[in-house]
Amino acid sequence: MTTFVDGNHIQLLRNGTEYFPALVVAIDLANHDIYLQTYIYQADAIGELIGNALMRAAKRGVAVHVLIDGFGSKDLPPYFVKTLTHAGVHVRVYRPKISPWTLKKSRLRRLHQKVVVIDSTIGFVGGINIIDDYDIPEPAPNNVPPRIDYAVRIEGKLMPAITDNVRKLWHRITWTPIRTAKALHQKNKSKKAKVNTAPATPMSAALVIRDNVLHRRDIEEAYLSAIQNARSEIIIANAYFVPGWRFRRALMAAANRGVRVTLLLQGRMEYFLMFATHAFYHEFLKSGIEIFEYHKSFMHSKVAVIDAQWATVGSSNIDPFSLFLAREANVVINDTTFAAELRSDICHTIESGASQILPHVWARANLLKRASSWLAFGMVRLFLDLIGRRNEE
Repeated sequence: MTTFVDGNHIQLLRNGTEYFPALVVAIDLANHDIYLQTYIYQADAIGELIGNALMRAAKRGVAVHVLIDGFGSKDLPPYFVKTLTHAGVHVRVYRPKISPWTLKKSRLRRLHQKVVVIDSTIGFVGGINIIDDYDIPEPAPNNVPPRIDYAVRIEGKLMPAITDNVRKLWHRITWTPIRTAKALHQKNKSKKAKVNTAPATPMSAALVIRDNVLHRRDIEEAYLSAIQNARSEIIIANAYFVPGWRFRRALMAAANRGVRVTLLLQGRMEYFLMFATHAFYHEFLKSGIEIFEYHKSFMHSKVAVIDAQWATVGSSNIDPFSLFLAREANVVINDTTFAAELRSDICHTIESGASQILPHVWARANLLKRASSWLAFGMVRLFLDLIGRRNEE
């Protein structure tokens, strides 16, 4: 069950153009500690920008903790990590051992959440990695950056839950005694943080995470609950969309009872398995679900708005990797103003760079395209069998 907390100030951040400047400002104001956890950290212009801010913080005595995923950040050069550590930044790698010859679940359980916590008072949660979103495949004119993505900046009563999430993971990875960690936290709390704390609004929000212990289905259940209770409209913008049967059935049931269901999906196929999404188009379109594919650039969004009230922004895709294996973090916001802002931005993205998949056009799709979608979906189902999760689909 999603537990909402009132009294939060939450700002929607669109793409890296809004996220990275806000992140640097917050880091430069840090007074005690910083936790940055991400799937991808790239040594590009953005990586250097954030890295320089982290090193400035460390040099003025801030405890800086960076946790990166061993697969997502496998291309981060050793010299870059050494530069950070020499400046006093603590860097750790989540599951560094990677083997292309094994499908062990332990190797597939990645750190996919993108969370930053500063002085326990400011948090950032979303889908944006530390990578330049103007650095995309197939440059213009066929691909117009930036990559579409979202994050939120948070202050308020939700921060203890977000702080607890990142701190527990860091101390588990580094084997730091929790008692020591709590003592340090209390010491930091006793100091006055030099942060720009905006007044809390009556915005209600919840942190919803996915791990492989106590919160295995929390993000999926949050989505399903909102979809099953939807009365008028569901808008989902998700880059990697391969939902299980329960999720598909919930969407079709909503459409069949008169809810307008709109899906904004990735129109540029980065990987062959992404064609598995097409396997559901026929049944979705038959149920009256509207499908749009974004082609202007690459889309990395993991957001949704339901009934102009419920909204979520986070790291979780709607696919087996995110819902069954990875460590994820989403924020669910129950607020009409925030939902309206996110909805407006998704609709603008649809109008400016997406094309609608019409039922009669899809029905005439060539045989190769259909065969590719079912082959990809078959590979996804085989993957679920191999990791023992088919029965949870």
